[in-house]
Order: sequence, then C-alpha cells, then structure tokens
Amino acid sequence: MKDSMARCGNRCNLCQAYKGNIHSKEDKQKISDGWFKFYGFRIPAEKIFCDGCLTDDSFKPNRIGQNCPVCSCVTRKRLQNCGHCEQYICETLKKRIVDYKQIALELQKPILKEDYRNFIMPYEGEKVQDVIRKDLKKELNI
Repeated sequence: MKDSMARCGNRCNLCQAYKGNIHSKEDKQKISDGWFKFYGFRIPAEKIFCDGCLTDDSFKPNRIGQNCPVCSCVTRKRLQNCGHCEQYICETLKKRIVDYKQIALELQKPILKEDYRNFIMPYEGEKVQDVIRKDLKKELNI
C-alpha cells in the first residue's frame, strides 16, 4: 500500500484520475462529474490525469493537485507522509480530510457502493495515516 499512497495518505491506485485507471474520455468525464457531485469542484475532463505526488519532479509529472499544501509541507519536512509528522493532524491536513459520514450528511441521501469506491474511499487518507501512526508507535515502543 505504501507505494500507492500519496503524501496525505490518499490511495493513488484507487483514484480514478491516477495513471492506468483512465481508459477513455468517458472515464475522465465520470471523474469530473463525481468530484463535482461529492466535493463541489470541477476539473475539466480533458485535464484529468495524475502521475501521483510521489513521482519524482525530474520526470515532470502531471499532478491533479499541483499546488497541494499537504504535499509541499511533507516534502519540505522531508517526511514520507503526514503519518510521520509530529504535528499530525495539522490544520493543513484537516482541510483535506474526506469524511464519508459528513459527505453523506451533506448529500442527505445514501451513497451508492460504486460511488463510495470511486469517489470517497481513495481519499480517506486519515484512515491510512492512522494505521501508519499505529505501526510507528509499535516500532518505537511508544
């Protein structure tokens, strides 16, 4: 899982915009529509493609979150991800946390399993980071 995880804990391999997960123009439109439905922002379908934030800059990667403050912070601190930070969970990360219950409450209707799998689960980075924190504590005997 670590090699498919973004610096914030999001799961690149599950993200519909991640390289290898896009197979058609229709896929890109579906992603654009899903992000708008669940998060209220729209990226034009033709601009949807992401190499992930862990791709080395020398490869000139295409990233959906080019100016992601979480990625910048983790990189500046020379950490693998937010789970290794002493300030976990900071205000910057809090703004990026996806909470299924909150989204369902805002939509005021159940979320289909396919929509959860495509548009929420990949971005539940807090769950991933919590596992990392737990493993670190075991490793350090804290």
